Amino acid sequence: MGRITERRPVVRIRDGVVSERADTLVGEEPLEIRVNGRPLAVTMRTPGDDFALAAGFLVSEGVLASADEVARIAYCAGATAADGEGRVTNTYNVVDVRLADGVAPPSLDGLERNVYTTSSCGLCGKASLDAVRTTARWPLPLTGGPRLAPAALAALPDRLRAAQRVFERTGGLHAAALFDDEGTLLDVREDVGRHNAVDKVVGLALTRGDLPLSDAVLMVSGRASFELAQKAVMAGIPMLAAVSAPSSLAVDLAAESGLTLVGFLRGTSMNVYAGAERLVLGEAAATARS
Repeated sequence: MGRITERRPVVRIRDGVVSERADTLVGEEPLEIRVNGRPLAVTMRTPGDDFALAAGFLVSEGVLASADEVARIAYCAGATAADGEGRVTNTYNVVDVRLADGVAPPSLDGLERNVYTTSSCGLCGKASLDAVRTTARWPLPLTGGPRLAPAALAALPDRLRAAQRVFERTGGLHAAALFDDEGTLLDVREDVGRHNAVDKVVGLALTRGDLPLSDAVLMVSGRASFELAQKAVMAGIPMLAAVSAPSSLAVDLAAESGLTLVGFLRGTSMNVYAGAERLVLGEAAATARS
């Protein structure tokens, strides 16, 4: 299997002083996801938690919602390559998800599948929103969920950052974390792709039987694109917080699906774009609005 990090020589220049040293870089390799032996998607990812990534991706596709819908997940034995000495080994870059009997595989030709593959797929906003509405495995709009004071929400980015072990060494990874309604870290995963990081935490939750994640907060290290909002909704997560900006379509999806969407969560500041009722704002906020 590919390594999470690799060492590469660099020429370092600091204040005019030139030196040579080895730098730690995050690994990036393609992962092909197959379902019942048929290729479905390829994503560039940081090796590690590949089975969870594949499972989480299929949650966002509306294919999976519980662990018993998966018969097995395995690396494909035929995915091999020769190394520098001519030895043929498994690349561990092709994963096959075998669905349990009676579970319908994703459509390879339909609109629903194409919507999720990339946030720049070119489909109109209405088609994207309709696809989530028609394939979600949980009732929409999302109801209930955690209620947090702004101060509790403001503490999450630092807790996420403190848990990013590989980022500490490379500076080149996104992260996604799940927190409970008391701000306790439940899980965190890192990946070169922010959507992959979310798929990994969702996929691991699926294997543990924790879907829907109706009491969780999803915290991401980057911006909140439509794709990430869609993945939160498909996993039944009622609150998504990001340190950067959301997209307009992510806000539209949040408003329609009952997702609380918080952006620019930095220090004690934040913007709540949808679902403000899950934040305990208190009398001061009511006074400011009046």
